[in-house]
Amino acid sequence: MSLVRRAVPEDAGEVLRLRQVMIDAMAGAAGAADWHAESLPTLTAELADPDGDFAAFVVDHPERPGALAALVAGTLEYRIGRAGHPRGRDGYVFSVATDPEVRRRGYARACMEELLRWFRDRGAGKIDLHASAAAEPLYASLGFVRKPDPSMRLVL
Repeated sequence: MSLVRRAVPEDAGEVLRLRQVMIDAMAGAAGAADWHAESLPTLTAELADPDGDFAAFVVDHPERPGALAALVAGTLEYRIGRAGHPRGRDGYVFSVATDPEVRRRGYARACMEELLRWFRDRGAGKIDLHASAAAEPLYASLGFVRKPDPSMRLVL
């Protein structure tokens, strides 16, 4: 039996906690968490929709009932198809986090494998993510490769 399960609305607070763990690790310092309260209702609604284009897979913490040990979350997007990718379904992984006290147990890998299966089952033709240097070996072992990134952003 797999330790990995699809996150449910009751996990929303813990999902936000682990997302903050990831954000803090990427920044190298603890950041503000005051956004959690505003994010919680939307995340709860997304977790309640098993047929939506958002999924989070988690592992329960082995030593703290009610807490999560690991999280992987991603979304599906539709973009008009093109040669080599006619269906236009793309996956994006945007949160991968493991509670610091239970790292190096394979939880993130197990969650990633489940998210990749979810993407494949929904017809994704490619999956993108941003990798930290520390996490790159995990993603490379799953088949991800570095690519030149010509992206731009507008913040509204």
